[in-house]
Amino acid sequence: MPTITYSETYLPVLIQTFLAVLVAGALITLSFVLGKRVKDRVKDSPYECGIAPTGSARERFSVKFYLVAIVFILFDIEAVFLYPWAVVYRELKMFAFYEMFLFVVLIICGFFYVWKKGALDWSSEVPAVTSRRDPNS
Repeated sequence: MPTITYSETYLPVLIQTFLAVLVAGALITLSFVLGKRVKDRVKDSPYECGIAPTGSARERFSVKFYLVAIVFILFDIEAVFLYPWAVVYRELKMFAFYEMFLFVVLIICGFFYVWKKGALDWSSEVPAVTSRRDPNS
């Protein structure tokens, strides 16, 4: 049996990488050379779902926005762990069932904790903090 050298092993990978970079570069160059460049007010305006932007881009987001994002990540992680569990479930039998049951119960406890704390309630706004100094004085 012939031995495969290091260069023979990685030569196809290098060729594929070279071809990918070549094709990407060619497509970008061709779009730059052949593409139309139209400058007008409509093209230069930002696109936000067809609505003209209003307000400042420097607004602060509510902390609840970030809490909902964290809860979303929490359930994404749960889904990531549920898939491999489902693949090997038949091999692990009831042990896997109890382990995943405990995992899901802990995730649900976290969800109810966040819900109880009001992180998912966007209807109530926290009143703005007022200064102790009277602005009229």
